[in-house]
Amino acid sequence: MTYHSTRDSKACYTASQAITQGLSIEGGLIVPEEIPSITSNEIRMLVKINYASRASYILSKYLTDFSIDEIDESTGLAYNAKRFRSPAVAPLHELYEGVNLLELWHGPTCAFKDMALQILPHLMYYSARRTAENKTIVILVATSGDTGKPRLKAFVMRKIPVLLFFIRRTG
Repeated sequence: MTYHSTRDSKACYTASQAITQGLSIEGGLIVPEEIPSITSNEIRMLVKINYASRASYILSKYLTDFSIDEIDESTGLAYNAKRFRSPAVAPLHELYEGVNLLELWHGPTCAFKDMALQILPHLMYYSARRTAENKTIVILVATSGDTGKPRLKAFVMRKIPVLLFFIRRTG
């Protein structure tokens, strides 16, 4: 799949380039060329499998320059019992008929951001091997101080050479 900049539709990127670069050169967001369709049969199948497998299936439609093994390893490392307090990762609870609640707070920081930030270091690992080998990745983190460090611990665990800058607002 090809990705394009929101500021320059001629700027094209692979998934790996989009992940390691973050923003397009001219400052635009990098977005997928299309949103892959999923059939009702696929949805019925996805309901029956665990969160990591479901994530692998969906991500494989977007990360076409990744192997299935790379995607499976990434989702398996990101969405497991060591990282999330619920075996379902993001459990869905029926409040009453027709109304359900999706819980996105079972990750290491109890924040919905864990859903994306737990997999990012693993995807970055494979992306950097393709597009930024022998380069240092700089990650700028704005945080109130309570969630930034634990969320980025996965980068260190993955042995990605990163420089972390924390900006903490005081007062």
